[in-house]
Amino acid sequence: MDEELGFDLLAASLRADSADLAAFAEALAAKLEEALPDRTQVERRGDGMFSRTKHVRVISVRMDHGVYSIVFDGGSASAERRTDVRGVTIKRDALPVDEWIDALSRALAELAARSEQARTSLGRLLQ
Repeated sequence: MDEELGFDLLAASLRADSADLAAFAEALAAKLEEALPDRTQVERRGDGMFSRTKHVRVISVRMDHGVYSIVFDGGSASAERRTDVRGVTIKRDALPVDEWIDALSRALAELAARSEQARTSLGRLLQ
C-alpha cells in the first residue's frame, strides 16, 4: 500500500463518524480496540451510579515514542500527543481533534510500514 494513500485512508476511516461526537467516540474506540488491542486503552464511564449504559470517556493509543489520547466530556473532545522517554512524559502537545486524527494516522501508517502484523491489523481498521 502506498504510504500517502494509506495515511489518507486511515485518516478518512478515523473521521468517518465525527459528525456525532458520541457515535464518533464509540466508533473510534471500537475500531482501535479491534485493530490494535495491545496498543489501545479505552476508559468508559456510566451515566450515573446505577446506570448500565457506559460511554467512551478516554481513548489512548500507545505508539513507539508516545501516547495519543482523546478525552470526550459531554459535547466536546480534547486531544493530546504525549512524548514519553523510558516511561517518563517529557512533552505534551494539545491538538485540535482533526490534527490529532492526522498525527495518529501518520503514526499508524509508519507502524504499518515497519510491521507486517501492524499492516494486517490496520487493514481491519479500514473495513
